[in-house]
Amino acid sequence: MFENLGAYLNELERRGELVRVRDEVSAELEITALADAAFKSGGPALLFENVRDRDFPLVIGLYGTPERTARALGVDRLDELAEKVQRLLELKPAGGLAGALALLPKLGELKGLFPRKVRRAPVQEVVLTGEAVDLGRLPVQTCWPGDGGPFVTLPQVITKDPETGEYNVGMYRMQVFGPRATAMHWQLYKTGRKHFEKARKLGKRLEVAVALGGDPVLAYAATAPLPELPGLYEYHLAGFLRGRPVELVKAKTVDLWVPAEAEFVLEGYVDPAEPFVTEGPFGDHTGFYTPPSPYPLFHVTALTHRRGAVYPSTVVGPPPMEDAWLIEASERLFLPAAQLVLPEIRDYHMPPAGVAHNWVNVEIEKEYAGQGFKVASGLLGLGQMMSTKVVVVTSDAPPKPGFGALLAAVRHLRPEHDVVFGKGPTDELDHAPAQVGFSGKLVLDGTVKLEAEGPAAPPPARPGPAEHPEVTAQHAWPGVLAVTVEKRRPGQVRALARRLAADPAVRLLLVADDGIDPADPDALMWWVLANLDPARDAWVEAGRTLVLDGTRKLPEEGARPWPEVARLDEATLERLRPLARKLGLGG
Repeated sequence: MFENLGAYLNELERRGELVRVRDEVSAELEITALADAAFKSGGPALLFENVRDRDFPLVIGLYGTPERTARALGVDRLDELAEKVQRLLELKPAGGLAGALALLPKLGELKGLFPRKVRRAPVQEVVLTGEAVDLGRLPVQTCWPGDGGPFVTLPQVITKDPETGEYNVGMYRMQVFGPRATAMHWQLYKTGRKHFEKARKLGKRLEVAVALGGDPVLAYAATAPLPELPGLYEYHLAGFLRGRPVELVKAKTVDLWVPAEAEFVLEGYVDPAEPFVTEGPFGDHTGFYTPPSPYPLFHVTALTHRRGAVYPSTVVGPPPMEDAWLIEASERLFLPAAQLVLPEIRDYHMPPAGVAHNWVNVEIEKEYAGQGFKVASGLLGLGQMMSTKVVVVTSDAPPKPGFGALLAAVRHLRPEHDVVFGKGPTDELDHAPAQVGFSGKLVLDGTVKLEAEGPAAPPPARPGPAEHPEVTAQHAWPGVLAVTVEKRRPGQVRALARRLAADPAVRLLLVADDGIDPADPDALMWWVLANLDPARDAWVEAGRTLVLDGTRKLPEEGARPWPEVARLDEATLERLRPLARKLGLGG
């Protein structure tokens, strides 16, 4: 593993996976243009050495490919994370001294689990307090034209439970409001928010520290859906993954321990007695802008950093972005835990087009009727998996690639029998539901059917052309028809679906807005699932066709204000094209 961010950057440069950008570039939109081109093409990490009007360089793309993310987490491929956890779960001694001795080599897996406290640290080589703190010196990005301002996007937000003293490290975006203040994007079910609410009940401030950088496994650990286990938190996970302890140092102005090898640490507090501030809009990981919303204000009392510090950043937006590979890392890491609860799971996958919470494919070892629904229900009750909107279950096809697993499910799908609708919590950032954080759920049982489940579906045929004047583009796969329409009125898609379902070959009808390429499965599924509330926008038509209405919804259809896609303006893209070509990023 890597002692710090600098060691990781040296390794990337040695491998030809880091490009130094010496041209002057603005943190407002311009870095996004180049980073997005790198993400979409599997390009290198980018180290911007000359960020206009800022005092520090910025690096982005630390996790920009699956291979790079694996390397950041100390493995050659992400699948090895599941293998590492599986070895840990096998620490069950046989009887007697011989069994205990047999465990000793495996206990090496735990040697880095517990953080180590140190007295001095590189992150405190420079200490600024009070009015000497100026967040404007940092190259904090304004990522998209509609963003409410600059946002810190790769923070490790450290808090301590005011009652129990248990630590938590989470990744919550932070909009900068001035030299010593940011918003703190604590959603209702996040642990940081729970600590905040406890502090409110106790009538006290909540101390907060925000680390930036360090061994790249630290930022990953802040994103991981770690269950709340007494005595264990995210830096224990980081130590387990890196095989050596995370070194922590006491912060200067708050009673918290922070990573000694970080690049920067912001120290301060949130005061529950203060009114919330309006944060946003923000071009989010969904690919759409999330609207302005109220969140707590973080007051910065100190800024510490190492000499020669580098500011780490990321950009989220229309997939694929590098957060897709962090999601896949968690998916691999927690597969053995899911299999402990649901042992029939062979594998599962959250395709990038589903932006983590919109779509999960799961392959099972099927033994009895209804098992597909049982597994889907179990998954929807596992931690952050509760936010999932669509679960696709197969028994004869691996969950990767995403759309391929969906087509495999359609082979065995009988919509009148094999689709279940429900309701439950969803991500607060999901714009499709009529109510924030509460959505419909959809389960597709695409497993091979047993005798008790009735006759099997016949082999799917490719649907014929969609002959309808409102269809602007279309594409078909066996059993699946995707069409786009120019959405103009309520009820338009239901009327269209009645016509198109007349073709018996259409088992699954996907409807998107005009301008989406129906022949591009990733773009199609991202759009359809992002704009889908299964309670309102999914139904079985004519007893044989599952319809997913992925069009933008109108107010007359019970929709909240519909957001725009996070896109860069053409002027910015045109201005950056010469530099993108110079860096080998196309454009």
